[in-house]
Amino acid sequence: MSRIGKRPIPVPGNVEITLEGAHVTVRGPRGELSRDLPAAIHVAKEDGTILVTRPDDQARHRALHGLTRTLVANMVEGVSDGFTRTLEIQGVGYRAQKQGEGVQFMLGFSHPVLVAPPDGITFDVEGNNRVHVRGIDKELVGQVASNIRRIRPPEPYKGKGVRYLGEVVRRKAGKAGKGGRK
Repeated sequence: MSRIGKRPIPVPGNVEITLEGAHVTVRGPRGELSRDLPAAIHVAKEDGTILVTRPDDQARHRALHGLTRTLVANMVEGVSDGFTRTLEIQGVGYRAQKQGEGVQFMLGFSHPVLVAPPDGITFDVEGNNRVHVRGIDKELVGQVASNIRRIRPPEPYKGKGVRYLGEVVRRKAGKAGKGGRK
């Protein structure tokens, strides 16, 4: 049995869950999320928790069991608490500033890069070198943060670029120089 899949999902009192076959809708104080789950995996509500079960031990069902449980748990957590990914900008002259709903990045290009948030995502800029990506859908928050990081990923020689908060970038040594040559 899947150790992740068999764990019950606690449902806070302010979250409402609707199960219609393989379709799950979760409503909470921050919004509403819905998703189609694999038809073979059974999702049921019991006593303020959600249980995810699989019909048998086929490899496909074992793989989907833990995934389905995690997807539903992330939906419940998203509508009650929300998710945040924080990006850090490092480099001389590299900065970010809020512009309307979006964020304008100065990352060493000849032009500023403006990033507009998709529906369900908000940006907060802390100082001029931290950007918080917030939303209720964990998958979308992570994808938007990844797209921003991809504009100027951290380079290994000086470490300049956009990185996740706490990300460690392995540094390389630069050129050795002309040392012992004559």
